[in-house]
Amino acid sequence: MYTVTIKDHIMIAHSLPDPFFGPAQNMHGATFHVEVEFQRAELTEHAVVLDMGEAHTFLKEAISPLAYQNLDELPKFKGQLTTTEFLARHIHDEIRQKVDDSIRLKVTLEESHVAKASYQG
Repeated sequence: MYTVTIKDHIMIAHSLPDPFFGPAQNMHGATFHVEVEFQRAELTEHAVVLDMGEAHTFLKEAISPLAYQNLDELPKFKGQLTTTEFLARHIHDEIRQKVDDSIRLKVTLEESHVAKASYQG
């Protein structure tokens, strides 16, 4: 399996209004380091998994609508707990629409140096 990995970051604000989340129930900010792995069993005719510039474009298009936003105020997330895991899936699904079906994706959001969450489809 061949893998290309790209990275970026995103700053958001949100709350997780459920007692389960303790102090994170309240409004707070987060800076996520976003990592996307593109995996393919065989290289393309150009001997790549995909073009890295294109991969960066796909990631930027997926996270730009969220950047510097209060996720609690976005209609698409109304009533949703925007946990790190949920956001990893959301970003995955946005990128998934743009890549070839032969590519597997894994999206990881690192919320601190000691905690991260991923979604792999």
